[in-house]
Parts: sequence; structure tokens; C-alpha cells
Amino acid sequence: MRKIVLDIETKNIFQEVGGRGDPTKLDISLLVTYDFQTDQYECFLEEDFPRLWKLLEESDMIIGYNSDHFDIPLLNKYYEGDLTAIKSLDLLSEIKNTLGRRLRLDSVAEGTLGIKKSGDGLEAVKWWRQGEIEKLKRYCKDDVRITKEIYEFALKNNFLKYKDYDGIKTIPLKTENWEDPGDGALNHTLLF
Repeated sequence: MRKIVLDIETKNIFQEVGGRGDPTKLDISLLVTYDFQTDQYECFLEEDFPRLWKLLEESDMIIGYNSDHFDIPLLNKYYEGDLTAIKSLDLLSEIKNTLGRRLRLDSVAEGTLGIKKSGDGLEAVKWWRQGEIEKLKRYCKDDVRITKEIYEFALKNNFLKYKDYDGIKTIPLKTENWEDPGDGALNHTLLF
């Protein structure tokens, strides 16, 4: 199974495009992937998306954090097909289904891995606008690495941890079906 972890940074914020809710109103500045098959991270600016489509169309599963509600709908705005046809695993959705609420990636990273994120989405927009593309790439790649490591930890241990105001807490997860092949296949719309 070819698994791709991804994360997206944007050129703008919800307050600039009409409030929270619809990620398709935003514009992508950068997308970073990690490919389990090649053990490689790759950065994609908008002009690199033709290479990204090929990678995603060859994948069996997309892994992300809030990816079903943010990354995939936003990326679908740029894609001629439907990326929701690829099996996806949204770690935030898995957490919310168990815990009943959403958690920041930073809280899960600190609780599970003992590390903190290297920045936040607002800083990423600022770095894009200031032309600090290398700083943006490092930050986004770091988020992808954290998401990958959280996924691997959960798959191995069937739980994650998070840091709350009163300490570290555990979230039990049912991971046994995470890597089952999906029943749908991506309808390849681009010719490679």
C-alpha cells in the first residue's frame, strides 16, 4: 500500500476570504508530502502540482491532520478530478470520533512525541508574504514529519496522548482497519 502524508500551507487566512468554514476560499502557498514507499519528503509550489497529481494518483492512501475537512477539499479546488476517491485517514477525525472534541496537532505532538511544532499557520502566511520560502518549507515539512510520526505511533500502540491543561492524557484508538485497502479507486483524469 502506497501511503502519502501531506500538509498544506496557505497564502491567506479565513478572515480575509469571508470567515471560517470553506477552505476552498483559500489559496495554497505550499504543500509538502512524505511518501512511505520512497521514504522521501517533497515540497510542491503551485507550479509543481502536475508532479503532485501523478504522486497522488499513484497512492493508495492519504494521511493528514484535519485533511478530510481542510487539505483535501482545498487541494481538490486545483485538481481536475476528485481526490476524495482516494482512501484517506484524517488523524484529527479519528481523535474527535473517540474523544468527542478536536485537538491541536501541537497538543498531540507534545503528549505523544514530547515535541512541539516549529510554528503555526499564521506565521506560515507571513513567511509566504515575506518571500521566506525556505522557512515555510521547513515548517511545513516539520508538520508532515510530526503527522507521520503520530500516525506510526498510533498504528503501533492503538492510542495517542495529548497535553491538556492538567497533564498528559491518553486517547484509545481502533487502528486495525486503518491500512485496509479502500473499496474505491481514483478515477485518473490526467494523462501521465
